Amino acid sequence: MPEIKVTPLGAGQDVGRSCILVSIGGKNIMLDCGMHMGYNDDRRFPDFSYITQNGRLTEFLDCVIISHFHLDHCGALPFMSEMVGYDGPIYMTHPTKAICPILLEDFRKITVDKKGETNFFTSQMIKDCMKKVVPLNLHQTVQGDYNMTPDRHLGAAWIDKCRPDILISESTYATTIRDSKRCRERDFLKKVHESIERGGKVLIPVFALGRAQELCILLETFWERMNLKAPIYFSTGLTEKANHYYKLFITWTNQKIRKTFVQRNMFEFKHIKAFDRSYADNPGPMVVFATPGMLHAGQSLQIFKKWAGNEKNMVIMPGYCVQGTIGHKILNGQRKLEMEGRSTLDVKLQVEYMSFSAHADAKGIMQLIRMAEPRNMLLVHGEAVKMEFLKGKIEQEFNCHMPANGETATVTTNPSVPVDISLNLLKREMALGGPLPDPKKPRTMHGTLIMKENLVSSEQALKELGLNEHQLRFTCRVQLQDPHSDPDTLNRIYTHLKSVLKGYTIQHLPDGTVMVESIVIKVSSSAEDTSTKVLLLSWSYQTSIKKSGP
Repeated sequence: MPEIKVTPLGAGQDVGRSCILVSIGGKNIMLDCGMHMGYNDDRRFPDFSYITQNGRLTEFLDCVIISHFHLDHCGALPFMSEMVGYDGPIYMTHPTKAICPILLEDFRKITVDKKGETNFFTSQMIKDCMKKVVPLNLHQTVQGDYNMTPDRHLGAAWIDKCRPDILISESTYATTIRDSKRCRERDFLKKVHESIERGGKVLIPVFALGRAQELCILLETFWERMNLKAPIYFSTGLTEKANHYYKLFITWTNQKIRKTFVQRNMFEFKHIKAFDRSYADNPGPMVVFATPGMLHAGQSLQIFKKWAGNEKNMVIMPGYCVQGTIGHKILNGQRKLEMEGRSTLDVKLQVEYMSFSAHADAKGIMQLIRMAEPRNMLLVHGEAVKMEFLKGKIEQEFNCHMPANGETATVTTNPSVPVDISLNLLKREMALGGPLPDPKKPRTMHGTLIMKENLVSSEQALKELGLNEHQLRFTCRVQLQDPHSDPDTLNRIYTHLKSVLKGYTIQHLPDGTVMVESIVIKVSSSAEDTSTKVLLLSWSYQTSIKKSGP
């Protein structure tokens, strides 16, 4: 029986560094090629040695498919293609192709220009990598992270009841059931407003795309309604470019934003201004969106260091933070942080976690699985203990796998072969009083499946099956003026065709017709006027007409 083999090179019982190798039908396909935010060494990239110990990956991979532009799904692409070596096609959507190089370059600047790391890809490598990208439309790619709840800028995920052999799902929030979206938005606005009212500063670490735009729209609307004056800033450069691409790809957003786009663009903010690093020292309240989202580097970490010592201030973490990042540490209650250079930082500001994550919660994951009704489930991109709990829930209804990095899950498939069923057989089965056809309840039918190992002529096939040949012919009528009799007119047509169609078989038959290959020509006079001739042309359907001469 055919098999599907799935091997995580990253995100196997772990969050981040998403990279899944799928072997199916003799092809090797890599789904995503991300990086891990919690490591600063080679562990940040997927372990490609599972594919080959030495040499380029091109010989072993047929293609790479990138689900979306988050760095934990595309951050290792230039490393894989330019440093390890891969020259094949890389598929992703048009917005991902536009945004991916911006995020990669920003990540490179932080890692190389600011931290001074050496074993890393260059700007030129990013450009060379993107030349291998083949852009696709929506519904032509796979989905990496998903959410079953629509937000303020994107719609909810959905899937047809396609009953695949295997469904691979992320499981970041494998044990979490979130409050309603409206409750989370209300709590978020309340916390921000309270902090501003007491003169505090609010830091919201975000990744440049997705959560940033959603929360910007939320605060913009709230500031307008409440007529608040405290400034809101977002870190310049990256998010500014991101908003530009949201405007450019407005048709990919949800229905509400597309409708309001006629009156105004929801991504052109009145109350939210570009941030300058000198503003962090300004007195008075403010709200700042800064990248990156896990406080592991960049401007968000710099602002956090400045504001951490004041209990009036607040940091709101709106998404998941992987182990090893500052974000993960403060969410777990750590109040003394060891920073670079062995210095320590006392955390006195308020720390709040409010999930506006792009990931589905446990309820959403189960909802998607029940939508698709897969024969097998495979969980990736989640913490091992939480995955194990969700796996137990899934196995009450479906088969489920959760391989670690480097482990291979093998699924045996039972491919269905479409066949044509004769009408007589269907009528006979119905007459026997069986249940009506139902895709959810397969039933057995008894009949004979006719298959031929060799290609035979249509005449031989008809003879073996005891069937008669039916020929389909097409006809048309042409009128012309000719005073001669019908036989003379036909004879003149025959002589003319013989002179102009020298490479074709032309016959004047005794039944008063002319044949050109399979085309039949017959002449008759009009009832009203004998000088008006009606030419009846008839031909059978053929894929080609072979010439009998040069």
